[in-house]
Amino acid sequence: MPEAAHPHATADTPSATGPTGAAPPAKAPLTGAPPASARPGLVLATVSVCQLMVTLDASIVNIALPAMGESLGFADSSLPWVVNAYALAFGGLLLLGGRIADLVGHRRAVLAGLVLFGLASVLGGFAQSPAQLVAARAGQGVAAAVLAPIGLTLIMVTFAEGAARARALGIWSMVTAGGSALGVLLGGVLTDLLDWRWVFFVNAPIVLVGLALALRSVPAVRPPLAGRPDVLGAVLGTVSMTVLVYGLMETDRHPWGSARTLGTLGAAVLLGLLFLVWEARFARTPIVRLGVLRARTAWVSSLLVTLLGAGMLAGFYFCSLFLQNVLHYEPLAAGAAFVPFCAGTAAGSIVAGRLTARFGGRVTLTGALLLTALGMLWFAGLDLDSDFLTGFVGPSIVTSVGVGVCMVANTGMGTSGVDPREAGLVSGLLNAGRQCGGSIGLAVLSTVAVAATRRAATNGDDARAALAAGYDQAFLVTAGVLGVAALLAVLFVPPRRPTAPDH
Repeated sequence: MPEAAHPHATADTPSATGPTGAAPPAKAPLTGAPPASARPGLVLATVSVCQLMVTLDASIVNIALPAMGESLGFADSSLPWVVNAYALAFGGLLLLGGRIADLVGHRRAVLAGLVLFGLASVLGGFAQSPAQLVAARAGQGVAAAVLAPIGLTLIMVTFAEGAARARALGIWSMVTAGGSALGVLLGGVLTDLLDWRWVFFVNAPIVLVGLALALRSVPAVRPPLAGRPDVLGAVLGTVSMTVLVYGLMETDRHPWGSARTLGTLGAAVLLGLLFLVWEARFARTPIVRLGVLRARTAWVSSLLVTLLGAGMLAGFYFCSLFLQNVLHYEPLAAGAAFVPFCAGTAAGSIVAGRLTARFGGRVTLTGALLLTALGMLWFAGLDLDSDFLTGFVGPSIVTSVGVGVCMVANTGMGTSGVDPREAGLVSGLLNAGRQCGGSIGLAVLSTVAVAATRRAATNGDDARAALAAGYDQAFLVTAGVLGVAALLAVLFVPPRRPTAPDH
């Protein structure tokens, strides 16, 4: 099919211009329309399995950490690296992971990601030392950095824009938000009833199902992009993201104003600037073609998903801490308490497409973000006398419905009009925004919570009351962040999906 006739081509895509103004190589075929043999239902099932595993493993180890530490002899200072190794590899490699699918082909990318995730999980289950377990978690993070963007990429190239893509994005978003909550619950069940090693072994059957689905559903077509991979760009992008995520994770031990933190974050900024200069001026096949961000929908959706990522991760994290540290829930009960959140996210994801079609992107996203902010504001009212039914269910449902609508509406806006050859790039940007937003938000809000807890303790509150005050302050700031996101949606989100990119 000639490039000019392709229904997804726009003025912002590489069919019009390359990184230096020249057209991309003519031999790079368009592969946006799925082959006649493609099975959209099985593709969506493959995507859902991959995304479930990625989000599940971001949280499933949390409740099992004490058992892991006791079994393998972790020092208290090194135990958090079971979580951090996954987050660091995942966040640092997302941009590269998103572009891999465009360079090697969708089928190869998803199969390689699944195999690597399965191997790392089995090695983690059999780990006999802290170093082996941390290495296995890093391997899972590398695989997740490939699988998370390829899932969204497959949706973009399999489902046409409109109702079909909105339904697919609804299911993808539901799995994304629900997987984290399910991970908390499943981690408690497996650790309590079996052994901590099963939080790794449980991935083996999931990987086998994913491989079987992928082999049947993901077509083996030529890679969307031709040419040499941008090795230097990949290194700069990966290292800058990794240093940023690492610097943010270490703020719990080194204050924001410390030389260590300022130096690390400054290095991340410098590396990021070098990456942007290289991509804009010198890369022949850039990892991130900056021209894609000239479309208003692309940069607005990336910004909003970053703020939403901060709110989502903060909500899961501080709700879990409040339940266990203030209300003294057992790990299994704390995980079960997130079931209403899963249900609300599912409901929001289901109705998001219809709301966007009826009211437009601006109204839908603004309303959903305000609803999510309202839920966080409600959480900020939790106290020592709160219980599950009267204090936790209500804000959980309000927040989760807003999250479900936001994820579908915002992802639909960000992926509209994207050239299929750059589906992996856009997927990587959106996933990187959510991951970095979560890391930044968690680092900032943890500082806020600790400061508020210390103030409350200084004023004479007992330990539980001081913790509650700290968590409530974090919820309050999270509501403010989501309120800012709603304001940005009012100012910049197009009321209806534009027919051409807005320069």
